[in-house]
Amino acid sequence: MPYQSPLLELRGSIAAPDGHPEAGVPWHWGDPFAEQRTASRGAAVVDRSHRELIAVTGDERLSWLHLVISQHMTELPAGAATEALVLDSQGRVETHMAVAYDGETVWLDTDPGPLVTSALPSGGKQTLLQYLEAMKFWSKVDIRDVTADFALLTVLGPEAERVLSTVDVELTRDVVSLPGGGFARRMPWPGKSSVDLVVPRAELADWWGKVTDAGARPVGSWAFDALRVESLHARIGVDTDDRTIPHEVNWIGSAAHVAKGCYRGQETVSKVHNVGRPPRNMVLLHLDGSPEIAPETGDPVVLGERTVGRVGSVVQHHELGPIALALVKRSTTVGSELLAGAADRQVQAAIDPDSVPAEGAAPGREAAQRLRG
Repeated sequence: MPYQSPLLELRGSIAAPDGHPEAGVPWHWGDPFAEQRTASRGAAVVDRSHRELIAVTGDERLSWLHLVISQHMTELPAGAATEALVLDSQGRVETHMAVAYDGETVWLDTDPGPLVTSALPSGGKQTLLQYLEAMKFWSKVDIRDVTADFALLTVLGPEAERVLSTVDVELTRDVVSLPGGGFARRMPWPGKSSVDLVVPRAELADWWGKVTDAGARPVGSWAFDALRVESLHARIGVDTDDRTIPHEVNWIGSAAHVAKGCYRGQETVSKVHNVGRPPRNMVLLHLDGSPEIAPETGDPVVLGERTVGRVGSVVQHHELGPIALALVKRSTTVGSELLAGAADRQVQAAIDPDSVPAEGAAPGREAAQRLRG
């Protein structure tokens, strides 16, 4: 049976439509644009309890993970947070995970679902847990799916850490253990002040109540996604396809290490980093919002008669209006007159010229004004 968060039973929560990537958790709480503003300027909390969580322990936990995921793990200090990928043999991204290390356990959390391209002999898709178990061999590690035991909440906004201090969560380092089990992890996205709380699943509603009582506004996955897109952070299987390599979606450095060897797909990572350029780039598109239509994930991006890319996440942003992430050919330049969407939902689109904005600047207002003016 599909997952349904107990927070969907709370007054004011609105569930995502059937088939939506965020099905199972609140999509919004009645005013998604006000929720985004609060998450940008104050403190907000979003239910992400549908994510899957794996715990890796054992004497060889770091050295073994160093060999099977893309991040440098052997010297990861206790209290560190990072990100990592699983790649296939051609260097294509199969999954993305957030990583936390408390000194004893390495925690890996991911979006629900199987890896993008790895197939089992039966024809089905391999999960992250199955991949890790298959790579275990004789290593001294213990791999456990603890999704049923723990759930994730994310506290957003410049007031996030102040709110958390009210409930006795002090981030003295990037990862701290919580009383009663679980941990808090400082994250670099979305926005600049995000903290994940991984709490015992049986206490999910209690933690939600504590954080909201401390001043965090309930917000839905709509607000989280809008800020994620603004932060130019890809979501696996939405902003990536079965050909995506890490260089195309800003995961070199943050999630894929270029100087270490010995992991699947490393040759492609090193080669493209040192002597080549990725065939595509992930860009932020500003969409013409005047028609009452919008492109959908997987739709083409067209320049003239040529398809030059694919649409990923499409969101309504409280300041930027309709925006989307898209993978486009590297030759596609800022200023190109693009159309995004299938034939019955095609709209004009402009590439944001500030894919990596200056510190403190909000991206893309000039591009949006040019498109709509």
